[in-house]
Amino acid sequence: MAAGVPRIFVSHLSGVAVFDPNGDQVGRVRDVVVVLRVGRRPPRVLGLVVELSTRRRIFLPMTRVTGIESGQVITTGVLNVRRFEQRPTERLVFGELLDRTVTLTGSGGGNGSGSGSGEEVTVLDLSVQQLPARRDWEIDRVFVRRGRRTGAFRRAKGETLTVDWSAVTGFSLEEYGQGAENLLATFEQLRPADLANVMHHLSPKRRAEVANALDDDRLADVLEELPEDDQIEILGKLKEERAADVLEAMDPDDAADLLSELPTEEQERLLSLMEPDDAADMRRLMQYEEHTAGGLMTTEPIVLRPDATVADALARVRNPDLSPALAAQVYVCRPPDDTPTGKYLGTVHFQRLLRDPPYTLVSALLDDDLQALAPDAALPVVAGFFATYDMVAAPVVDEAGSLLGAVTVDDVLDHMLPEDWRETEFHLDDGLDEGQGAAIHGA
Repeated sequence: MAAGVPRIFVSHLSGVAVFDPNGDQVGRVRDVVVVLRVGRRPPRVLGLVVELSTRRRIFLPMTRVTGIESGQVITTGVLNVRRFEQRPTERLVFGELLDRTVTLTGSGGGNGSGSGSGEEVTVLDLSVQQLPARRDWEIDRVFVRRGRRTGAFRRAKGETLTVDWSAVTGFSLEEYGQGAENLLATFEQLRPADLANVMHHLSPKRRAEVANALDDDRLADVLEELPEDDQIEILGKLKEERAADVLEAMDPDDAADLLSELPTEEQERLLSLMEPDDAADMRRLMQYEEHTAGGLMTTEPIVLRPDATVADALARVRNPDLSPALAAQVYVCRPPDDTPTGKYLGTVHFQRLLRDPPYTLVSALLDDDLQALAPDAALPVVAGFFATYDMVAAPVVDEAGSLLGAVTVDDVLDHMLPEDWRETEFHLDDGLDEGQGAAIHGA
C-alpha cells in the first residue's frame, strides 16, 4: 500500500475477505497479530490470522499483503497453509487487546481534550498504519472511552477520544476481569457456529469473559456449536442459576446431551433450577441412548391440530427462532399439542403449504404414507431414513402413536461425524506436497 494512506481501524478488518491477485477468495481475517516493544514504541504488526474455507487458521505476514482497501485484503498469492500457532511474544488484537483497561499518561496527541494523566480508560479500537517507504506496519493510535466500569462487564458511558499509542500504558499487563463487549461487537454479525470457532481459539480466561458478556440466547446458540470440552468448561464457570437459564435456552436435545456429560449431582442441581416443563423434557430425553432417534430428537417441533389452516401453519413456520430444518414441515396431531402429543396423524411439508390457499385445512394436506421413526431406532437406521426419503426432519412416534419429537438432519450429521470434526479441516489440499500446499493460492 502506498505511503500516506489513511489509518485503518482494526475493527474494520474483522471478517474481511482475503483475495489472491487473481481475485479468488482464500479466506477471511479473524485477528491481527502484533508484538509489543520496549518503552512506548508502537507495536509492530506482524500479520493477520486468516481462516481458510477449510476452517484452518493460518498466519499471513504483512509482508505478503499488497493492499487493504474497499473492505478487502489483497495478498501476493503465496500462502503458508500450516496452522497458526501463537508465540509467547505475540498478542492477538481482537482476542487480547480490545476492551482492556489502560491508563492515560497525559502525553501524546489525541482528538480529545484534557487527556488527564493517570485516568483509566477502556480500549474500543486500535488503528494501524503502514510506515513510509517500507512494508512494515504498526499500531499508531488507540480509540478509548472514558469512564470506569461499574461492574464486571459494565462500564459507565463517557467521552471517547483517539490518542497516540505513547499516551497510554497498561497493554503489557495481564488484566483480570477484562471486558468483552467490544470484542463481541466486532463479531456481532457472525453466525453462532463462526462465533463458536472464534471462542474455541481464545484462552480459557478470555473465553469465560466472552461467555459472561453474551446474553443467554446467544450463548445457548454458541454452546450448541462448541466442542464438548469447551461446553463443559464454560458451563462450569457460570453461576448455577445462569447455567440453568442457558440450558433452557438451548435446543432440548443439545441441552440433554450436555447435561448427560456432567456428574449426576450437578445434573440434578441444574435440573432443579429449571422450569418444571423444561426439566421434564430434559429428563425424558436423557432416558434414551445418545445414538438413537429418541436421543437425537428435539421435543419442540411445530405441532398443529387437524382443524388448523395453511395460514396458521405458515405463521408458525415464520418463527425466526426455528432452524430451517424444523421449519421445513409441521406435524398434525390430536390434542394435547405439547409432546408427547395425542395421536400423530401425519406431516405437512413446507412446499405443500406454499401451493395451497391459506384457508385450506392442514388435515387435507397430510403426507401420512411416510412411516415415522421409533424412539429406539439406531443412528444408522435414522441416517438411512433421511437418505432414502430425502428428508431434512423426521417425526419420532412411540408405540401408542404419540409424537415424541422430531429429528433434524443437522443432529444426524453431528453424531455421524468424528468427535473432533469442528477442528478438522476438509483436507481439500490432500495429496499435495508441502511446496504445492504452500503455494496453493499462488499466482
